[in-house]
Amino acid sequence: MRSFRAVTAPRTALLAPFAALLIAGGPLPLGATAMALDGPSAPPAATATAPPSATRVPSALKPIDPAAFQATVDSAAKKLMVPGAVVLLRTPQGTFRAIVGTTERGTAEPPDTGDRFRIASNTKTMTAALIALLAQDGKLRLTDPVSAYVAGVPGGGNITVAELLKMRSGLYNYTMAPELSAALDADPGKAYTPQDVLAMAFRHPPNFAPDASYEYSNTNYALLGLVAEKAGGRPLAQQFRDRLFTPLGLKGTSLPDLHDRSLPAPYSHGYMYGGTSYALVDEPYPAEMREAARAGKLAPVDYTHQNPSYATAAGGVVSTADDLATWIKALVTGKVLNPASQQQWLRSPQAEDPAAPDGQKYGYGIAYQRFGPNAAMYYHGGELPGFNSFIGHDPDNDVTLVVWTNLTLSPDGRTTAQALLPTLLNQIYAGLALPTA
Repeated sequence: MRSFRAVTAPRTALLAPFAALLIAGGPLPLGATAMALDGPSAPPAATATAPPSATRVPSALKPIDPAAFQATVDSAAKKLMVPGAVVLLRTPQGTFRAIVGTTERGTAEPPDTGDRFRIASNTKTMTAALIALLAQDGKLRLTDPVSAYVAGVPGGGNITVAELLKMRSGLYNYTMAPELSAALDADPGKAYTPQDVLAMAFRHPPNFAPDASYEYSNTNYALLGLVAEKAGGRPLAQQFRDRLFTPLGLKGTSLPDLHDRSLPAPYSHGYMYGGTSYALVDEPYPAEMREAARAGKLAPVDYTHQNPSYATAAGGVVSTADDLATWIKALVTGKVLNPASQQQWLRSPQAEDPAAPDGQKYGYGIAYQRFGPNAAMYYHGGELPGFNSFIGHDPDNDVTLVVWTNLTLSPDGRTTAQALLPTLLNQIYAGLALPTA
């Protein structure tokens, strides 16, 4: 995914987290062309639910004015040409919701925080949490080689479960394989098993030796799904439901069956310009496509019911903004793991670039970065044809932020939920003045 660093880095393909959230004071490449949205031209004002008046608001936070918050989100989303967007913000001041546009192009159905959408790589936070729970139960060790659970992995005897979790295996990322994009475009309904996508990955040599470097690879998490099934003795979807979703009351969250292309109602449609390669392999939009999209002469493709089975443990979960806000706060604040496992999880993020030890870190299915003098977040992002999203929790200031849009990439090639972040953070945190479009 595109970086929010001063130097733009390539997106690491479908289902990736943000390559960087924000580095304090660092400029953001956020140019955009303002365009009107499909759907209602005057979205409802942001709603707010206030806490008791005695609640202390950290000095790092700005007071949130619901109407101004809604207007700011609306303006930024229109510039990205997203059909619809949802922002859910929880702070000590209360809960704030900003709603933009529509769930389906050509209609006036505003989205809601209870609408289901494909969360893509935010699934990795759940897969990693399940692996940590299985380790906590003594059913696996993070130092175990992946070959103890999955046969046929190149160099699998030297790749540990922890290295898969932290994206340090060196294994080729299957979503970069051109044959996957071609197959998805030719037959959007085709079902893929984890073994199918791993076979694509294993036809390519590893990119580096285990633990020699960091590289975001969905192959790691396809493998972790199989590890969880072997160690836990049950299908991944069942373990997710019984160990994560049900205990936390995540009633709108599920991992679809291999052949299930549907989204349970209420849901949002999801759109993207062009074929799947523009999301999967970081292929840039041609100039003529950008111009046609900006001019309204090119309609985005509806990817709502593309079979997501190729994503599985790397990005297959369906959820809602309400559930994701509950999930990421519970995960960060220790309501999923026991105290010892939680401390291990919190300490797991490791600098992606050894030359930038204070930059973005990636750990057990979670990214971490300090983006201001008084603020840091544990977070993840998700990119899938049709949808883009972000989830994050700042434990120091008790801020939870969830963003989703139903357009993967703007006409100028930016991942849309990511592109909204500087605008949102400027509204939330005192002392930030991040450049926005």
